[in-house]
Amino acid sequence: MNAFPLPEETLGALTLTLKLAGLTTLLLLVIATPLAWWLARTASRWRAAIGALVTLPLVLPPTVIGFYLLVLLGPSGPIGQVMQRLGLGLLPFTFAGLLVGSLIYSLPFAVQPLQSAFRSIGQRPMEVAATLRARPIDAFFSVALPLALPGYIGAAVLTFAHTIGEFGIVLMIGGNIPGRTRVLSTEIYGHVEAMDYVQAHWLAGGMVVFAFLVLLAMTRLQRDAHQVMQ
Repeated sequence: MNAFPLPEETLGALTLTLKLAGLTTLLLLVIATPLAWWLARTASRWRAAIGALVTLPLVLPPTVIGFYLLVLLGPSGPIGQVMQRLGLGLLPFTFAGLLVGSLIYSLPFAVQPLQSAFRSIGQRPMEVAATLRARPIDAFFSVALPLALPGYIGAAVLTFAHTIGEFGIVLMIGGNIPGRTRVLSTEIYGHVEAMDYVQAHWLAGGMVVFAFLVLLAMTRLQRDAHQVMQ
């Protein structure tokens, strides 16, 4: 008898969760890089407002973000209407909708570590690269990115782990549809609703262990990255 029973529905939720977390992490590292670079170096008067907007998901309840995403992306919302006219369909209660919600909700977990990493580099390395006639884009990829490696490790790990644990916004924008939008967090919620505490304990305990290991791994990876850079 299998000591660690994983029903087919749970395996499906696990696969969908890992897919969502992986895609969210990859896309946010791309999206967050120019945004974090600009926030770390700009003197624009818009910096504080843009920074606050990026940080907003940290203080807003996930249900608030999910609600407004439903309004915007739903059949009566401006984005939803445009998508319907283009024949693209609606995003709510689809995996694509989950991805959009995760990108917005996890944005600060990617931007803030990168912003701190870029700020810690300072002006000197980029000025030296400029004196060697390196174009700004070349200096960014050859100087700034390698120096910001610990920040990228932190951003990737935090974004991935945060997406794994998302619940409120996932439930609002995706519902809890088996095989389509049911992820581990909503799977636990379903087990608790059904008073199936055995399965809920297995999944919840597994996520606690996962979170601990992720934080431990992030600390070690960042320490190793700092040692390599030195």
